[in-house]
Amino acid sequence: QVQVVESGGDLVQPGGSLRLACVVSASRFRVYAMNWHRQASGKQRELVAGITTHGYPEYADFVKGRFAISRDSGENTGHLQMNDLKPEDTAVYYCQAEGTIGDAMVDSWGQGTQVTVSS
Repeated sequence: QVQVVESGGDLVQPGGSLRLACVVSASRFRVYAMNWHRQASGKQRELVAGITTHGYPEYADFVKGRFAISRDSGENTGHLQMNDLKPEDTAVYYCQAEGTIGDAMVDSWGQGTQVTVSS
């Protein structure tokens, strides 16, 4: 069974920074891609950033230049560094891990961590 756990969400003032963490735990799970999504109250979930095993990050336009996604080399952990936070960044942030266990494709999500940007 794959377990994905996010942490690091908090209340922060506009212009502040947060660093979210994603830990993926599973026997024999080879993570190919790690993605961060977010869902604000009353809105649809949207993709924020993603990174693959090869290390190529991609970002939604609304976070380019402010957020940075990373993965720990050789570990099933990742981070989302969020700088210059804005009130519109307020949302629950979810980590998604895509990979394989043996020949089986696996797509697993965490329960989310709340980020609130407010003065």
